Amino acid sequence: MDALPLWATGLIFLAAAAAVWIAGISLSNQTDVLSTRLHLGTALGGVILLAVATNLPEIAITASAALSGNIGVAVGNILGGIAIQTVVLVVLDAFGNRRGKPLTYRAASLVLVVEGLLVIAVLVVVVAGSQLPDNLIAFRLGPAAVLIAVLWVIGLLLVKRAHSALPWHESGEAPDNQPEPRGHSRHKTEKNATDRGTSTAKSATIFGAAALVTLVGGVVLERSGDAIAGDVGLSGVLFGATVLAAATSLPEVSTGLQSVRQGDDQLAVSDIFGGNAFLPVLFLLATLLSGRAVLPQAQATDIYLTGVGMLLTAVYIAGLLFRPARRIAGMGIDSLAVLLLYAVSLFGLFAIAASTS
Repeated sequence: MDALPLWATGLIFLAAAAAVWIAGISLSNQTDVLSTRLHLGTALGGVILLAVATNLPEIAITASAALSGNIGVAVGNILGGIAIQTVVLVVLDAFGNRRGKPLTYRAASLVLVVEGLLVIAVLVVVVAGSQLPDNLIAFRLGPAAVLIAVLWVIGLLLVKRAHSALPWHESGEAPDNQPEPRGHSRHKTEKNATDRGTSTAKSATIFGAAALVTLVGGVVLERSGDAIAGDVGLSGVLFGATVLAAATSLPEVSTGLQSVRQGDDQLAVSDIFGGNAFLPVLFLLATLLSGRAVLPQAQATDIYLTGVGMLLTAVYIAGLLFRPARRIAGMGIDSLAVLLLYAVSLFGLFAIAASTS
């Protein structure tokens, strides 16, 4: 795509982003239908299926970048995606239910706090792994990438246990939070599919088609985005951490708004935290495909974005614990803080990039 003019690669990028957005919404809906009908529920297999399905654009971009040797885009997209997907919660808070209490007040649950802590724990390993020597690799595996994957699985088991055996009053549920149990919107999605006469086979076919479109769209996003970054003089790392990460977060905005408007606030927050905890697992995929220890290749901007992701997650964990009831500018105090922190962090991101270029 390097030979195409900027306007052409820009149109290709926008078309791929639209395809990923539309297919991502369909993919999420069919995942709800299939997980309900196959009785996966909150089982480990169901959680992994959901994590993979909702992050197919990032998987495609990471695989494409790793195979082409463009490690900077892969790392930037993963770590920049965590920060910007956390900001998606600001959008859900501001536009999901404008008349009610803020998002974290309605969604407050200790289970979500556990999920948020899992995100931070995984990102701590990312920072530590970035300091390891790049020759510390065997059988196309790096210790940090393997540890992240193991920690993610252990974290999922702890979250699953917290759903049913958290030794707190009301199983960690806050008073006056959402009236219906988490995940009820998935059952509604499945019921709507049943009412329309959508069979399980048809749902699986739609899932497969949407997954294919999402994978192809993700590859096109990576290739066209890399060409655009070169044309406008922006490093692949910065482009991957900002514009590319924002494009791949569009499905989360749509599905999250749908969950919030159906009163399933906990599911909306859980999907964001769950996706953010899964994204660093893609370092294992990138290491396997590239044959190189990916995390030691992380640049200063990548580690900076990791810190931003941890900070924004910590703000929302505090919001879930303290449950601010007041809205400012149409959103909770925690969402406003996250929005301001992210905006300020972008200045720091470009300052770091300028100083190291």
